Order: sequence, then structure tokens, then C-alpha cells
Amino acid sequence: MTKTLVLTLTVALAGCCITACNNHEDKKNDATATLHRLPYKPLTDSLDQAKGDAAGLYYRRAELLAHNNLHELAAIDFRHSWELRPDETTGFRYAATLGIIGQADRAMQLLKDCERRFPDNPAFPSMLGELYQQSGKIREAIAVYDSILAKDSGDFEAWYEKGLLLEKAKDTAGAITALGNAWRLQPTNTYGLELAHMYAENRNPAALPICDEILKKDSAHELLDPLFIKGIFYSNTTQYKKAIVQFDSCIRRDWKFTDAYLEKGIALYEQKQYDSAMSTFLMTVRVSNTYPDGYYWVGRCYEATGRNDQAILYYHQALALDKDFTEAADRIKKLQ
Repeated sequence: MTKTLVLTLTVALAGCCITACNNHEDKKNDATATLHRLPYKPLTDSLDQAKGDAAGLYYRRAELLAHNNLHELAAIDFRHSWELRPDETTGFRYAATLGIIGQADRAMQLLKDCERRFPDNPAFPSMLGELYQQSGKIREAIAVYDSILAKDSGDFEAWYEKGLLLEKAKDTAGAITALGNAWRLQPTNTYGLELAHMYAENRNPAALPICDEILKKDSAHELLDPLFIKGIFYSNTTQYKKAIVQFDSCIRRDWKFTDAYLEKGIALYEQKQYDSAMSTFLMTVRVSNTYPDGYYWVGRCYEATGRNDQAILYYHQALALDKDFTEAADRIKKLQ
């Protein structure tokens, strides 16, 4: 390496260091200026003069900063408050703020500390489980909910969250058991529909009575999901005429329900009713012209009736809307 190049790199690195230092100093100055403006100034003045309860003052200023979406500054104040007085409320708000600003690892460590300090507070393991889930640490999240349920097997929220995680982990039997416990302990629509959907996808007729029970309570006749899930069950068990009845019921309640048109069209396609299926699939793209599945299935109908050039056009349209639509790409290769 020549002396000239070494000198050039040295100057460049020095410039980077100066720029980084300047940026850091600018941020520090901006933060100081913010804290000395209203509405933070009275609290800042009290802290500068070391008057009153410093932990409480930091907490109050942090809450005010968070309310105004200044979460990074809020996190600093929550940390000061936590270090001075590590109570449950401060720990929870500090961890939540760390999560908001993307410092999940620090939030997790804090929550583990809070669990040790406050073992009777269920909020800390619940937030820890959510953070694990958001970070893609599914097994760790499941372990958190297992520990919650070991203490209280009647915690229906923990059963529900565990069920969703097991579903992501492809543990269908475990997910159904967990969701079934949540539904049994707290028969809300959310829990019932999630359980019924899993039953329907696995061709289990237990989906039907759950959907019927939810529909009985729907006095306004507005719910779509129970009807749609029943349709999915009937389609998955090749009871296509019954499936179409359910999908038509969805469409009558909401004519813009694209998934209902799509599933109805597939049921018609499986019965080789290609013209009716195509008309139904075309409705999906009229309702939403950015719906790639609709274009794909129109293409399938054209292909099934020997109009391959038209099919290729629709497959290309599906790919234009979703570049990862591998089924459409495969159909184009096959036809070309």
C-alpha cells in the first residue's frame, strides 16, 4: 500500500470519526433543547435543581415524552427512573418503550429481571412471550406460555396465544388442544373461529357446531367468518354444493368479499363447471383488480377449456401483482 493511499484512508477515517462525533453531539444538543422546552421544562428544571423525587420526576417526564412519540428520549428517562426506583409500573413501561424503539433484546433482559423481582405479576411473562413471538423465537415464546399455564391452567388468553404459536410451529394437534381449552374456558367468537378454522382445514366436522353456535348469537346477521369456515370445511371434504351455499351466504352479506368469490369459484372449477367458475373468478378481479389469485384462477379456467394464449395472459397478470406467485410461473412454463 502506498504512502499516498495510507494517508488518504487515514484522512477519510478521521473524517468519518469527526462526522460521527458531530452527529452524536447534534443529537445530544437536540435532546437537551427539547427537554428544556415546554411541556418538559418544569420537570427538567426540577431535575436540574435536584428537587423532589427524582425517580418520580423522570417517570413523569418519560410518560410525557412517550405521549408525544419521543420514545427514544422516553426510554432514557424510564431507565433513570428504573435505576433509582425499580418498581413494577416503571419496569413495565420501560420494557414496552424499549420494544417500541426496536431494542427487543434489552427489553427481554429487563422483563426477565422483572419476572424475578415480581413473580406474581403476569404482565411481565405475557409481554416477554409477545416479544419472543415478534422476534420469531417461537419455541421460547411457547415456553413462556407454558410457565404461565403451569401457575394458572385457567388462563384462557395464555391458552389462545399458545395455540397460535403451536399453529405457526406446525403442531396442529397441540394447537387444536390449546385453542380448544381457550374456547372452553372463554367461549368468545375470536377463540371459537380460530379453533373452527383449524378443524375445517383438517377436514374435521367439529368445525360445524362451533360455527353454528356463533351464528346463533349473531342476531344482526352480520358475521361472515362462521359461514366462510363452514364453506371451507365442505370444500375440503368435496361437498362442493354445500360449500357454494355457504360462500353465497357470505356474498349476500358482503358483495365485496373476494375470498368468498374465490372459494366459490374453486368449488365450481372442481365440478368442471368452467364457465360458471370463470364468471365467479372475474368477480374477484372486478371487486379488487390487485387480487393476483383471481387472475390466476381465470387463467386456470382458460387453460382447462383449451384457450392457452388467454390463460398465459392471466398468469402473467397474476405474476405482475405478485412476483413470488410460483404456481402462475409454473403454469406459464408448462404452456410455453
